[in-house]
Amino acid sequence: MAIRLLQHRAPDGARSVIVAEGDRATIVPGVESVHALATRAIEAGQSLADAVRACGTGNSVDLAAELAAGHILSPIDHADPAHLVMAGTGLTHLGSAEGRDKMHREAAAVEKQTDSMRMFLEGVEGGKPAEGQVGQQPEWFYKGDGSQLVAPGDALTMPAFAQDGGEEPELAGIYLIGPDGTPFRLGLCLANEFSDHVTERHNYLWLAHSKLRQASLGPELYVGDIPNHVEGASRIVRDGKTLWEKPFLSGEANMSHTLANLEHHHFKYALFRRPGDIHVHFFGTATLSFTDGVRTQEGDVFEIEAAPFTLPLRNPLARAEGAADAVTTVKAL
Repeated sequence: MAIRLLQHRAPDGARSVIVAEGDRATIVPGVESVHALATRAIEAGQSLADAVRACGTGNSVDLAAELAAGHILSPIDHADPAHLVMAGTGLTHLGSAEGRDKMHREAAAVEKQTDSMRMFLEGVEGGKPAEGQVGQQPEWFYKGDGSQLVAPGDALTMPAFAQDGGEEPELAGIYLIGPDGTPFRLGLCLANEFSDHVTERHNYLWLAHSKLRQASLGPELYVGDIPNHVEGASRIVRDGKTLWEKPFLSGEANMSHTLANLEHHHFKYALFRRPGDIHVHFFGTATLSFTDGVRTQEGDVFEIEAAPFTLPLRNPLARAEGAADAVTTVKAL
């Protein structure tokens, strides 16, 4: 049976790792972080699940109660946030091109196929190569370092200058780079790859700007065989009522790329294989409220849920203080 790992911080600040199997959740004795646990597993030549079992069994935990109390952290972090890299790939899901193409069509002639549609079709044709072969390169973007990772329940805060703050429900792969530069996949998380879709729609070349935003991971790190089909729901709640809701699909059965192909095209770069670094890689989505004409506003709550994860990911929307047109000045030395 697959396990799920969570990170917990008690009111006194003490940290611990929780392992959940089915409906049972217990403390993993002697471990303060998933990073430390994974490092121990690599050093011992163990799987992450075996490293958990080697620690024994601690006290039982009520996950729902601890989540409601705000004691559950992001399922992965790094003591030095600069050594956690957040990046992702887009146009990876069957059906994902429709919304993106609609967003970018205004920037191109109607009779001319957009770059987003071309990239999507190339992925459909070559995104699932035979084992041992390199497939089509996907769209890729950088989101930031660990300082941009928001815990479950905390606000996703758009900059004062942002044009929009929109949800992107998806799966994220979590990786730790081993001492010899080998990327180790720890597992998968539910994720909200928060973006600025108004900025992206204005000009596709502003995609890089639109992605430099916070992101949040669901409470649980799923450790086990990767599910081929993941089905869940994404919704926006405003003033206690559901404003928008739609199912979302992920997993390779619903994608134009294999996870292995997406992983190759990220980790083929040597700078992403620096020993000790953690990587959070967002695998993309085909479901956006923005393409349905929804405009979010401060105070809205994003909710994402999907099996095999048992806990939902909820984050309210906020805007950073400051003037939207404030100029950042640089001083010469």
